[in-house]
Amino acid sequence: MLTGAVAREVLALLAAVPAPAAGPAVLAVDGRSGSGKTDLAAALAGRTGAAVVHMDDLYPGWSGLAAGVDVLAGLLATLRTGAVAVQPVWDWARGAYTRSVELPTSGLVVVEGVGAGVAGPVELVVELVADPAVRRERALRRDGATFAAHWDRWAAAEADLFARRPLRPDVTFASGTGAGAVPSWA
Repeated sequence: MLTGAVAREVLALLAAVPAPAAGPAVLAVDGRSGSGKTDLAAALAGRTGAAVVHMDDLYPGWSGLAAGVDVLAGLLATLRTGAVAVQPVWDWARGAYTRSVELPTSGLVVVEGVGAGVAGPVELVVELVADPAVRRERALRRDGATFAAHWDRWAAAEADLFARRPLRPDVTFASGTGAGAVPSWA
């Protein structure tokens, strides 16, 4: 189901969910690396004007997947109070959090990335799945040699995270089935 209908379907599902008592509605787009999360989040933001939190900005380096999920858990807890949550942004070249971004206290926040749907309560969890070979090809095309050197370790961290904190999606979409398949969510 690689059509613009996916973004529309996700937004229709979200519209049927009660609004939070305080803070913005939060939609999590989760799945393994290369499954199309960033593309779907961009399509959703393009249709709604939502703020987007990229989990890549929260992970403190290649060994930081679980720690990034914990950072998101803190942000979600703050958003649920209606207060301003200040998101740190990891600089992968410098190996440190080097800046921060304030998240909105109303509207919609889309969180995309591995672990986005297991950090804490959100209004809707969308899972994207794809064949492992397709995911690897997409991720390496996107991030090149930088990711290639870390692919196996990152995949093991993903498996460990989801074994300890199982993803319980509200809806799952397949984002491509063959080599070279590119998601088309807009």
